[in-house]
Amino acid sequence: MGGDIFQFLKMKLITCVFALFLVSSAAPAQVDINKRYQQADSLLKHDNVGEAYTIFKEIKPLVAKTDTLYNYIVWYYISTATQLENRSRMKEDFSSSLKYGLEALALIRENKENFDSKFAAREPWMIKNVGVSYFGLGQLDEAKKYTELLYQGYREKTLPKGIDGYFNYDFFTLDSMNVWGYEWYHELPEDRFSTSFTKIVYYVYSRNADGSDKDQLYRLHVLMFHKIDEKAPDYVLTKIYDTEKEEIAGTYFKYMYYKDIDYRKLKEDIKTVIKTNLQPDSRRITPKRD
Repeated sequence: MGGDIFQFLKMKLITCVFALFLVSSAAPAQVDINKRYQQADSLLKHDNVGEAYTIFKEIKPLVAKTDTLYNYIVWYYISTATQLENRSRMKEDFSSSLKYGLEALALIRENKENFDSKFAAREPWMIKNVGVSYFGLGQLDEAKKYTELLYQGYREKTLPKGIDGYFNYDFFTLDSMNVWGYEWYHELPEDRFSTSFTKIVYYVYSRNADGSDKDQLYRLHVLMFHKIDEKAPDYVLTKIYDTEKEEIAGTYFKYMYYKDIDYRKLKEDIKTVIKTNLQPDSRRITPKRD
């Protein structure tokens, strides 16, 4: 009996020592994570997004989801990845923007249950950004997978305000101009004379020294074509720009498209019109209302 008690006490001592060892080993690690988090926060205050991103990415797997610090790390990890994604995309470095975009999207999907609906609303915006990157890389089939997710959200009425009616799918610079491609969710009506709508718009802007948009120069609309013949194209390219008192529009009848738009061809057509300053085949002027 005495031997059993001795063995029991010996095992308890070993257990306590082992537990103490775990606590003493974990404590410096926790201190180190806190220190790294503070370091990253300081870097962000000095706009050193790249280094802060690296730290948040490094420490995120080291923190348990039950830790109060976890959500803060995730939030800033996504925020820094998003900033790097945006900066790369605006520089047309689509390989980098795709990398950061996919990473941010995965983090949003993994953690959206831990935050509010405003956080979850970031998902479709990042889906849009990933689509832009794939489109910029010329990987149109991959881009379509992401735009289809937006269409699904549109049909289910789950998209947040700002992306619930249209979305940006293309961006490039040309001759010191920023060119933005936007697509509307509207589908072609059976009765082509029942309405008129724009499916796609390319907005052409002059640029500031920092690369941001300056003044809108004109818009290139892919308008529904009011056709009678079944074999006729479904859309026609139209140039529109505004003066103080008028809207001036003109159609390019050589640039017409069918329902399943050839986006690659459309982009080349847009570039041709911009580079050559090609004038439309028609012209109509609409006075603006006071």
